[in-house]
Amino acid sequence: MVIAVVASCTETGASNDLEPPGVDPRGQSVDPLTVGNRLMVSGEYELALTAFTRAALDQGMTTQILTSMGTANLGLRRLGQAEELLRRAVADDPDWPVAWNNLGVLLMEKGEYPEASQMFRRAFALDNGESDAILDNLRLALAKMENPVNTTPEKQEYTLEQQGDGQFKLRKLP
Repeated sequence: MVIAVVASCTETGASNDLEPPGVDPRGQSVDPLTVGNRLMVSGEYELALTAFTRAALDQGMTTQILTSMGTANLGLRRLGQAEELLRRAVADDPDWPVAWNNLGVLLMEKGEYPEASQMFRRAFALDNGESDAILDNLRLALAKMENPVNTTPEKQEYTLEQQGDGQFKLRKLP
């Protein structure tokens, strides 16, 4: 009987009692960048920013992480922080259209339509014209430049809509 009690206290028996149900300690964790992107889609920008920060600890401040963090800050309406991160992203990798597009989205939010249109043009060219989201953003920026009467920030509300691969499109709220 003593042997049965001792056998139940071995490492295998004890560790199963200490782990939360449904957790496999040998399982692989989900990439924090993936988690952050999923949180962005659901509008949880603060949690996404935390996930992107975790990803930066693992992978360093890559262009994708800079862009993701900048876009999360944009979703939180922290425009100064977002702009700094997005400008760093385009400086680090000037050939990645997603970073240019998201910088253009930020500039649209700030009402800087001429510069935003330049960012969208660059993104569109780098993407070889394959992204409808970038083209839509460019059209919106050009329309705002041509008709500045309707550019009052209080009347124009937009939301970010993820198009894939960390790229976002501005969508006008009803």
